[in-house]
Amino acid sequence: MEFALREHTADVAVEASGDTLGDAFAAVASGLTAAMCEEIPKTGDEFTISVRAENREAVLFDYLDELIYERDVRGVLPTDHTATTRQEGDEWVVEATYRGVPLADVVARDVKAVTYSEMRIEESDGEWEAYVVFDV
Repeated sequence: MEFALREHTADVAVEASGDTLGDAFAAVASGLTAAMCEEIPKTGDEFTISVRAENREAVLFDYLDELIYERDVRGVLPTDHTATTRQEGDEWVVEATYRGVPLADVVARDVKAVTYSEMRIEESDGEWEAYVVFDV
């Protein structure tokens, strides 16, 4: 899994890839973390989340939106992401874990929201690639 932060007008974009779709999703989540904080301590507890949506783009959006929600509600910076994806009938499912670092332990920038703007998810030569823009 790997990601890169990309400049995007007043926003920030994450370009990520992985061997599986879940790896690519987790890499985007790691990019979200990097957009919020440069130095991450080893504190925090592990949490799990699960989201369902009607297509791959919607489930990626909902997964990232849930991480931002977890940050706001639990007061943690989500990091050390893992994710698996599967299709169940007409729905896509993401099962994920993250380590939640207490916000009191970090200096974090605010990322307001995930957007559908320019979002793309593609498979190319056996590798999954994703591109997501975040509102900062």
